[in-house]
Amino acid sequence: MTPTAQPGSVALSGRPDLTGSSVGSTGTPGRVRRWGLVLAVLALLAACAASVGIGSRTVAPAQIWQALTDPSVSTIAAEAVRSRIPRTVLGLLVGSSLAVSGALMQGITRNPLADPGILGVNAGAAAFIVIGMAYIGLDSASQYIWLAVAGAALAAAAVWAVGSGGRGRPTPLRLALAGAVLAAVLTSITQAVLLPRAQLLQSFRTWQAGGIEGARFDQMTGVLPFFLVGAVLVILSGRALNSLALGDELARGLGVNVGRTRLLVASAAVLLAAASTALAGPIGFVGLIVPHAVRALVGADNRWVLAWSVIVGPLLLLLADVVGRIVTRPTDIQVGIVMAVVGAPVFIALVRNRRFAEL
Repeated sequence: MTPTAQPGSVALSGRPDLTGSSVGSTGTPGRVRRWGLVLAVLALLAACAASVGIGSRTVAPAQIWQALTDPSVSTIAAEAVRSRIPRTVLGLLVGSSLAVSGALMQGITRNPLADPGILGVNAGAAAFIVIGMAYIGLDSASQYIWLAVAGAALAAAAVWAVGSGGRGRPTPLRLALAGAVLAAVLTSITQAVLLPRAQLLQSFRTWQAGGIEGARFDQMTGVLPFFLVGAVLVILSGRALNSLALGDELARGLGVNVGRTRLLVASAAVLLAAASTALAGPIGFVGLIVPHAVRALVGADNRWVLAWSVIVGPLLLLLADVVGRIVTRPTDIQVGIVMAVVGAPVFIALVRNRRFAEL
């Protein structure tokens, strides 16, 4: 008798059947996933408390609660907490968006090294933003978000086109190399635009390192629609992304329009990465580390991977931001620098691991 692959099992082809069930390819029960997600949410709440309570001045938990619940309190501790709230909210937005964007890119390309930074998407958004600053006079995230989206989309399309050249489908190595080369080219263009403009160069250096300090709600409001549209596209693409993981032929057999699904997923990934870059600069490695960590816990079902990435992404980013505040008190190390220190060894480990030939 020929064995039949059950939902959530590994089919005879060696690829996971992800078309539905509470048990993923790793055998992770749905109950474990759900309770684990609850614990992750609690950890994120603790990270938010640390984000508003720790800085050049540390605020006790009781004072944090008082500052959040009683607007009439105007102590130094309360004002410190309130001044950190926009920074924490931006960390939540950017961390979730970058983690989900990385998970989508890894799913659509079946490339475990995919990440908005590694594939040059952040570099494309940054280059177009600099051009807008230098030649159009744009000076806020709500003004240059359209340029960020255009730059990110063109960079993603260019990397896919270069990585798809020649025989066969794109491989993780070809895509990573194409992203590295394109990022280097775009960085050179960015520097060429900046060098004759000393004043712009000085302000860009801080933004380029990637950080969430100095966050303001008025800037976030102008970019929020892009996050919302990206989130809607993510919700629509979770099940279809599972079908793509089975391979294009099997996905078509299941009735999935492969081209349209790839465009939907790519649009969501580009929107989220571009909006994050516009607000916080090109922060790398969040989209690389988080999806891999999440898959190790919940399996390969992309619906669970995306749900967990929404929580684990900001958890990682906020913790990195808190570490950056502690190690050099009373000044801060930008979170993009902390993530680079954490992410570079992880990237090297993934490259050296032969099991990550494809997702």
